[in-house]
Amino acid sequence: MTIVPHSLESRSGSFIDNMRLPVHRWFRFSAGFSAQWVESLLSEHAPLNDKVVLDPFAGSGTTLLASDVVSVRSIGVEAHPFLVKIARAKLWWWISVEEFLDAAFKVLNTAKQLLKTGQERESYPDLIMRTISLQNLSKLDALKKAWETHHDLSPSSHLVWLAITSIIRQSSFSGTAQWQYVLPKKRKKTVLDPLEAYMRQIEMMSQDMRQMQFLVNGTSKAILYHSDARSFPEVRTNSVHIVVTSPPYANNFDYADALRLEMSFWGEVRSWGELHEAVRKYLIVSSSQHASREKLILDQLLSSELLNPIKGEISEVCKRLAEERLRHGGRKHYHTMIAAYFIDMARVWRELRRVCSTPCDLYFVIGDSAPYGVYVPVHRWLKKLALSSGFDIAEYRKLRDRNVKWKNRKHRVPLQEGILHIKG
Repeated sequence: MTIVPHSLESRSGSFIDNMRLPVHRWFRFSAGFSAQWVESLLSEHAPLNDKVVLDPFAGSGTTLLASDVVSVRSIGVEAHPFLVKIARAKLWWWISVEEFLDAAFKVLNTAKQLLKTGQERESYPDLIMRTISLQNLSKLDALKKAWETHHDLSPSSHLVWLAITSIIRQSSFSGTAQWQYVLPKKRKKTVLDPLEAYMRQIEMMSQDMRQMQFLVNGTSKAILYHSDARSFPEVRTNSVHIVVTSPPYANNFDYADALRLEMSFWGEVRSWGELHEAVRKYLIVSSSQHASREKLILDQLLSSELLNPIKGEISEVCKRLAEERLRHGGRKHYHTMIAAYFIDMARVWRELRRVCSTPCDLYFVIGDSAPYGVYVPVHRWLKKLALSSGFDIAEYRKLRDRNVKWKNRKHRVPLQEGILHIKG
């Protein structure tokens, strides 16, 4: 396995360090991983001149931006439409800072004028009304209307959109749970004035752009597709040399719900119920909400040939989950979630085998799972699915224990996070 500094590798599954890095910190998406670890890992593969890096779960663009820093071509694939907008905006780090500032101040001045004239605020979904004060919402609404007035599809306009998007939570009095779920009943101590937060964000983004442009000579070499990790025909066969990614964990985190506040503000969803049709149904099945909404049937899932390499093991675990759920009030659909998750991941491995050259290196930051206290050996099963898809070598290395600090844990099953390194 490629050797990277231990201090970086041990924190590879954490996004928190990225909040100190230029451009990465423009928007916090907790379900990410360390950009510095990616940079170090890619540097070990030098020379990178003719190589292409792929992230099939591109998220907010960590791998793509890290690839820009080390001047290697990269491709991202992301199914979440709102995350695609965020990542694409970040990838405009290389444009003229003066052009960006000009667009940003046009929006600010127009917003101030709208506030002076007292223009009527538009109607917002219930989540927005329950988490943002009327005073702050009026200012956010003015920024939104001003942006819509000046939006011309230019890179600068996309960056200003991201600046407004990034301050929505700062302007809300609602707390945020781990993994970015909004908690309307939890009040936080610090709430920023939207116009002040906007100016801070613009200043920080302009400084980061200058720093990134100083570090990297040229434009971004990244391409981002709004597509599905299970099938992305936009990427040519045998064209990828290195894959660095972190797939969704099978731990019931609802990736669609994590951005509901921002999507509600921009009018992309009006309620929690709309999230499924707008986002969730296009993602890898990794939450019980997804499995229940799709009305998945366990026997049909377990009959899939995609699960043949792990058939006996996964059948036993899913049937235990089917029995265990009856003992719990929520009766969550973990049994079908787990089966569907590994079917989806088997499809991902097959698509990666198509696009990857020979030789190739793939690095997956992964975590295991224990819904209702039933252990799911994610790393072992993903290894078997990878090898059955045509890859040659699979090595797993544990990085850290997970969830050991949670006081409200419902089970005592040890969980871990690690790196699955695949070669082919």
